[in-house]
Amino acid sequence: MSDETTSVNELRILVEKFVAERDWHQFHNPKNLSMSLAIEAAELMEHFQWLTLEEGAKVKLDEKRKHDAGEELADCLAYVIAIANAMEIDLSETLRAKMIRNAVKYPAP
Repeated sequence: MSDETTSVNELRILVEKFVAERDWHQFHNPKNLSMSLAIEAAELMEHFQWLTLEEGAKVKLDEKRKHDAGEELADCLAYVIAIANAMEIDLSETLRAKMIRNAVKYPAP
């Protein structure tokens, strides 16, 4: 499975199944999930803390460091999807609409 062959819906089902199997719906409300996302984003930032721009760009060249950063990124994505599931937000539709608004706000040169 890769980004090229996996749909957003498949990822939503994967996260939903994981949450349901653990009976975590009782904890998965927008407030808790958004806080958890912020915590995971901070954990991702730790992999780049104190690095120069050049050093940060080289993290992808170190397999262990790239893997570790990817784990945190995956946690962030899981929480984004969990929030979308909890709030019944269509991520594809919402992202497309937001990118249109962003293009108006920040036009290309």
